[in-house]
Formats: sequence, C-alpha cells, structure tokens
Amino acid sequence: MRDRYTEDAIIFKALCDEKRLRIIALLKNQEKCACSLIEDMQIGQSSLSYHMKILCESGIITSRQDGKWTHYRINPEGCAYALKRLQKILAGDD
Repeated sequence: MRDRYTEDAIIFKALCDEKRLRIIALLKNQEKCACSLIEDMQIGQSSLSYHMKILCESGIITSRQDGKWTHYRINPEGCAYALKRLQKILAGDD
C-alpha cells in the first residue's frame, strides 16, 4: 500500500516533464489514438509508451484498447484528485 507522499510523487512526476505536459494539452479536448500522438509529438512509439505509462500511473490520463491501438483521454477524476492533493499540500493541511 502506498502512502500519500508516494502517491503525490507519482502524480507530480507526471507533471514535471514538458513532453507529458504537451500530451496533456493535446488530450484536453478529445481522446486520441497513440498513432495520432506519435505523429503530433513527432516521437517514437517507445518514447510515447514511456510517457503514457507515467501519465496513466498518475491517474491523470486513462486508456482503452481498440484492436491493436490504444486510445488515451484525460481522466477527470484523476485530475480532480491531483488538484485536491496540490491544494492540500500548499494549504499545509497535510
């Protein structure tokens, strides 16, 4: 079982990379297939997989399989949780 600091580190690790922030921006209005993200980001499949693993582990992004492709979208619940954790940390409620 993870403690809250481990959970927080996982969430904030997802947000501390410019490529992951760009991926989040690309997903803010719609779900996208991995193939589209590879093209939009101009990165390889292994690089995208690495970043998506971190984003999905954080709960900020969720995925679904459709045939051989994975589709990604923003997870509103995960984003709300991340925001709640940040507010608690900054308010000193932890």
